Formats: sequence, structure tokens, C-alpha cells
Amino acid sequence: MKNTFYPALMLLTSALFMQGCFKDHCTQTYSYFVPVYKTTDEVRANIKSNTPRDIERAGKIYIRGNYIFLNEIDRGIHVIDNAIPSEPKNVAFIDIPGNMDMAVKGNTLYADAYTDLISIDISNPLQVKTTKIVENVFPFRQYYGSFLPDNSKVIVDWQKRDTTVDMDCGNGGFFGVNFNKSEMFLYSDVASLSNGFATSKSGTSGKSVSPFGAGGSMARFAIAGNHLYSVTQTDLNVFDIQTAQQPAFTNKVNIGWNIETIFPFQQKLFIGSTTGMFIYSISDGSHPQKEGQFSHVQSCDPVIADENYAYVTLRTGTTCNGTDNRLEILDIANISSPSLIKTYDLTNPHGLSKDRDLLFICDGTNGLKVYNAADVNNLKLITTIDGIVTYDVIAMNNIALVVTSDGLYQYLYADPNNIQLLSKIKVKQS
Repeated sequence: MKNTFYPALMLLTSALFMQGCFKDHCTQTYSYFVPVYKTTDEVRANIKSNTPRDIERAGKIYIRGNYIFLNEIDRGIHVIDNAIPSEPKNVAFIDIPGNMDMAVKGNTLYADAYTDLISIDISNPLQVKTTKIVENVFPFRQYYGSFLPDNSKVIVDWQKRDTTVDMDCGNGGFFGVNFNKSEMFLYSDVASLSNGFATSKSGTSGKSVSPFGAGGSMARFAIAGNHLYSVTQTDLNVFDIQTAQQPAFTNKVNIGWNIETIFPFQQKLFIGSTTGMFIYSISDGSHPQKEGQFSHVQSCDPVIADENYAYVTLRTGTTCNGTDNRLEILDIANISSPSLIKTYDLTNPHGLSKDRDLLFICDGTNGLKVYNAADVNNLKLITTIDGIVTYDVIAMNNIALVVTSDGLYQYLYADPNNIQLLSKIKVKQS
């Protein structure tokens, strides 16, 4: 069981440095993190519906029936009863250390747990249970610095500690400090290493696709037919889920480098990377075949699609090293050779979703933008909901679920000219 779960660096924050110099004597105060471990058996026994907990770092989102499943980055999944969207109730928490992605088919939820795929029976979301664990199907996560984890156990949390050290003023500051290899400096933020708050499939054409749920546009998991697809940095993994609660790994297809997101539509997979969009046919679900590709400048690249067009957002300020903030709309009538129709400048776009002629774009610090997209050559901005930092959105059945830096918001857009806030679940204030 040693490598069943590979510890991950996903409790992310910026290191704090303060340096005071008196003659040749300097002190430096910094923050570091110590991992909290459990055994593999302890972790697996606790993958169940536990007491609800506050949202701290909202990640990927998935809707299934009256329930919202919201990822708590690297810790598990919040179960939210959304039977009354104006009064959502946080009813349970599924502890899954290392969890970043999920997807749902019928009464089965699929989630990653570091290197493993977990299938979970959610027939009763208040009493879920594990049905199968497929081990070692995802790549190890990477650490920064010189951190050496205990590979015999699983990291379930990180404890923040502050310390002040004496040092020579000429030693180069932070990089001259010696620290324990069982501790970790953290210097990236949640959004950058989780692909800007990710996750599965956005609503398309105003319809939910039974028996599958719907997730956000920043997904790395997707379900189509009897297959679950997941993307890593380089590969497309294929799982047979004909027997839903007994998934089986069947195939791996190399795509390229820096793969980010996946979006299923009809018999296609639209796969976003830092350098472009790939289109794969899944007519033969077990053996995806590349059909088309569109290249763009290097940038993070969520993508969604409808019958005629693909919508791609590009943004800067991330590990993707992008230089542009814009929306690209591609004509996919010729699937083997998508063509660029129009670009629209934005502030820092992340996830997006489309419901009929309405296009919703999470524009980072510039809030949620809602467009009339009836004419892709002339998008018309209907409204901007500002005052929130947005990451991902699912728009379907006249309700938009928006993941923000400070929680989960729901908006009613039955009248697009009068969008109303229905509810919000705020993150825990530290």
C-alpha cells in the first residue's frame, strides 16, 4: 500500500518574509508547513459521509440532481443539498485526501485521491460508501524545494508554523536558510496549481444530460457514455464504467504537453492545453482518435463547445506563462481544422458556461460577465456582476452556480436583464 497515495503539495499559500538588519546581524521570519499524516487504512476507512465542515478553499464543482458536490482542494468533497437553491444546506463532507477532480454517473461519484481513482456509491449522499479503488492510475504530484515525504503514509493536512532565524546579512535571504526536509515552504497560490479552480462539464444548450451530472469548464474528468475520461499533463486516461461502481482502467492516449482541461460534447472530447485545443472522437469510446487541433499563444485554456462553435478563454498571471487575456471563438464545422472567428478582450478569464444564447464568463477580479451570444461575431454584454473574484461557473435551468474566492454563489437568470442573487455559501474566514 506504500504508493497507493502519493502525498501532494496542494495546501498552498505564499511564504511571508520579514528581514531586519542591525550591522552584520539579520533575522528572517518565515512561514512553513508541517504535514499531518495518517495510514492508508485510516484514510480509506474515512472515505464516507462525515459531519459537514466549513468551506475553506473551494475548487471543482459538480451538480447531480438536487445535490451540489464541491471540492475542498486536496481534502475532499462538500455535499450540499440544493433542493431549494435560495436555501442551500451543507449536509456532509466526504474526506478524500488528495482530491482535486470528480465526475458523476447515476449514483456513482468518481474522484481522484492522489494517484488513485475512487468510485463512491452516492445513492444516499448522507451515507456514501466506497465501491472500488483503482490504484496508481494518476501521476505523482510534485513538491517544491527539498521536501521529502513519508511515502509509507498519506498526507491529510498541513499545519502552518512561523519561525524567526538568525542569519548572516549577506547570505542571500530565504534561499540561504537551512530547513528540515520534513517541512515545506509554500509559495504558490491555490488558483495557479489547481489550474485556476477547476473542474467537469458545463451546461450546454440549456439541457442536462441524463444520467450524468454537470460540472465546471475547468475539468480534468469527463463522462461520456460508458466511459470516464481524465487528462493528466500529457495523457488521456480511459476507464470503462459500464458497470458504474466497478471502474476499470482500459487505455491511455498520449496527447502532448501541458494538458489542462477536458469537455465532452456529443461524440467529441474538447481538450484544452497551454498551447491550443485538441479534438478527439469517441465514437469508439475505448479508443479516442484525434480529429482536429487549433493552436494559440501559450496560455491557460479552459474550453467548452456547442453544435457549431468552441469557446476558449486565455489568461495571464499563471504557471501557463500566458501573455493574453481574451475569449477566442472557433468555428468547428470542419472538425479536422477549426478556424478562429473572433476574439474578445477580457481582464483575466477563467471558467465559462453556455445556456442557449447566454454565455457566462468568469473574468477573475472583474467578476462574472453575461453575454448574449446569439451572434458570435457580435457578442453583446448584458451585465457584469462585480465585487466577486470568479473562477468557474455552471449555467443550467436558469440558475448559475459560481465558484469564487470567497465561496459558492447562485444566481437566477430567468430574466437575463435582471439577474438576481439567490444564495451564497461563504468560505471560512481565517
